[in-house]
Amino acid sequence: MDLLNAVMQGLLLGGLYALFACGLSVMFGVMRIVNLAHGDLAIAASFLAFVLVSSTFLPLWAVVVVSIPLFAAVGYATQRFLFQRSLTAGPLATLLVTFGLSIVLQNVLLETFSADTRTLDAGALATSSLKVGEISLSYLGILGLVAALGSIAAIQIFLSRTRNGRIMRAASDDPETAALVGANSRHVYGIATAIAFGTVALAGMIFAMRSSFDPALGPSRLIFAFEAVVIGGLGSLWGTLAGGLALGLTQSVVALYDPSSAVLAGHLVFLAVLAFRPQGMIPKRVVA
Repeated sequence: MDLLNAVMQGLLLGGLYALFACGLSVMFGVMRIVNLAHGDLAIAASFLAFVLVSSTFLPLWAVVVVSIPLFAAVGYATQRFLFQRSLTAGPLATLLVTFGLSIVLQNVLLETFSADTRTLDAGALATSSLKVGEISLSYLGILGLVAALGSIAAIQIFLSRTRNGRIMRAASDDPETAALVGANSRHVYGIATAIAFGTVALAGMIFAMRSSFDPALGPSRLIFAFEAVVIGGLGSLWGTLAGGLALGLTQSVVALYDPSSAVLAGHLVFLAVLAFRPQGMIPKRVVA
């Protein structure tokens, strides 16, 4: 029963990892860049939600509804006015720009909120759980897994069923040819970045409800998200889900026997995938 409980908790944790990672997967699948500020954006969303909940009369659900499109709009603007300039200079320039954005975000959050840890008050939801026999599944954990499944399914439908999604796929496969037939690559890349910022904001807020957070926590969230993307397969959304679940399962099951080695075990799985299956579990690009 303990092992079964660890597996179930690992699936819930893996769902949150997948939600963190799906935006990273979208940006890589469309623009072939890794946003090193991805984790810091999640923490920024956590602090934004914390401020709105503590200083306004908005309920938590309304804060989430407001924050996601706000971050999506910021993502679109960031791509058009910051990332786009670096794309023409090569992948190293983009890595440097996103690394710089990460440093700026961390320091702004540190100066604004100090290094104190905080938790987003989710009310009764924070302690409520679903009883399945002797296993207790937190509603926040279930929410994270459902959000990951819903986000990935919605993005896949957008890519395959909408005009902008088809243009995004074409621009990813062959940007020069897509431009010849009228595709605006800047707009397409802006949409991809908006999706990435919106999903990572949702992940950051759910994480803030589940755990404490502080301005320096972004890089660790980036590492888990990047590992989930690589384990699942670079640019594959369903692979990212599989990678997140594999990472969460590994950490949870190992924690049952040796809690101090749980995070290390996840890193070892990541290294093993790089060594023996570098294409990942489901090697299919998100836009394929």
